[in-house]
Amino acid sequence: MKTLYLECNMGASGDMLMGALYELLPDSGKDAFIKNMNSLFPNQLMLSTSPCEKCGIFGTKINVVILGQQECPTADAPQGHADGLHQQHDKEHADGLHQQHGKGHADGLHQQHDKGHPHSHLHASYPQILEQISHLPVSASVKEHARAVYTLIGNAESTAHHVDISQIHFHEVGTLDAIMDVVGCCLLLELLGPEQIIASPIHVGSGSVRCAHGNLPVPAPATAEILKDVPIYGGSVDGELCTPTGAALLKHFASQFTPMPPMSVEQTGYGMGSKDFDTANCLRAFWGNLSVLPVPAPRQLPGHPFPGDMIPNVSKETHPDYYTEQFHSLDQILELSCNLDDMTPETISYATNLLRDAGALDVYTTPINMKKDRPGILLTVLCNVSEESRFSRLILTHTATRGIRIQPCYRRTLDAQFRKISTVYGEITIKISTGYGITKCKPEYEDVAAAARQCKVPFQTVYAAAVAAFHKTL
Repeated sequence: MKTLYLECNMGASGDMLMGALYELLPDSGKDAFIKNMNSLFPNQLMLSTSPCEKCGIFGTKINVVILGQQECPTADAPQGHADGLHQQHDKEHADGLHQQHGKGHADGLHQQHDKGHPHSHLHASYPQILEQISHLPVSASVKEHARAVYTLIGNAESTAHHVDISQIHFHEVGTLDAIMDVVGCCLLLELLGPEQIIASPIHVGSGSVRCAHGNLPVPAPATAEILKDVPIYGGSVDGELCTPTGAALLKHFASQFTPMPPMSVEQTGYGMGSKDFDTANCLRAFWGNLSVLPVPAPRQLPGHPFPGDMIPNVSKETHPDYYTEQFHSLDQILELSCNLDDMTPETISYATNLLRDAGALDVYTTPINMKKDRPGILLTVLCNVSEESRFSRLILTHTATRGIRIQPCYRRTLDAQFRKISTVYGEITIKISTGYGITKCKPEYEDVAAAARQCKVPFQTVYAAAVAAFHKTL
């Protein structure tokens, strides 16, 4: 599975994320990306890239020039990426609500920007920003994602400042610059096409940040609102490391926030911030496969058929529909478990059936001995990572447990196909599993059981007939 892993050890901002993703593009696509970005707001904004070094690490710095004047950090800028933290990338200023990412929350940034641009008192409302995005020369998918990111930002500002979202206004020039960051990241992700995006827990910084209404704690209220349910942490860096734009992009695109899983890395991109710290101020993007070493296809020796119902004499050349030799990557799932010693068998049965009906990948129980040698039950539920919260709530609601253990797991699976096979006992559905050079079949239980009851023959008789009938079709 093609996986993008984003390491946010120094926080995240729109331009840092864009720089890291840009480095993952093939050389042939980088010029086209810059050209496409510079067509968004002709004669207003220009995007360029430059090599940048931080603590001996080299990466890409994204530069935005507004009406011929480059946005750059100043002595008044708050400590951060300077993109700054808000400054350079997120350049929006919500009316003065420190809004957002941008440009600044910072009082000083806003005042300084105003002095440099005679038109800077113009503002754009949230609906106007969505309208601007709708008319950009990019794909419908990029527009949809960009609007969703801005919706996260707008809702967070609305909640943080107790203002209706329709009343939030963004500084016009900062808005265009921030749109460049958001749309640029959405466009890069469309070009790269990862099958899943994972991010690390986010370093948000510490201390306070100066804004139009005084000093705000880090993370700023809008950023904290966006990052609800996302693992974050502070640290020794004094300043705001994660801007609302960076937070919203990560919240929208990342399917999970976890330490780096086992993956085969093919390429690494570095997006650099503007400020200098003792630690390299960059966001790293790892591109590769969420997998371990491939499993070799088994060899069938003459006179030794595959075990069980594996289908012999099947090759890619003779039966391409049932054969695959590609190495599938690992899927990550979660194992939720808890110990139960104070529930009746009926209530445990009810809970397990409810969890299965809710779509769990698997649900099972195991007899265990608990403290004081009391007999108990270990309940285990397997689910997709994105479903953890829902299944945890179901377990806590429908069992007597007060806590759940959550363990990441990796699994390898065969692809499944289904075919109807005619037998003397009627039609039977066959599940055909393929992958890693393996092909095997299994009649579906419900069909076999129904045919056995109707024809008044043993279950195994129908099962064997279905397997034999399927083999004849090969």
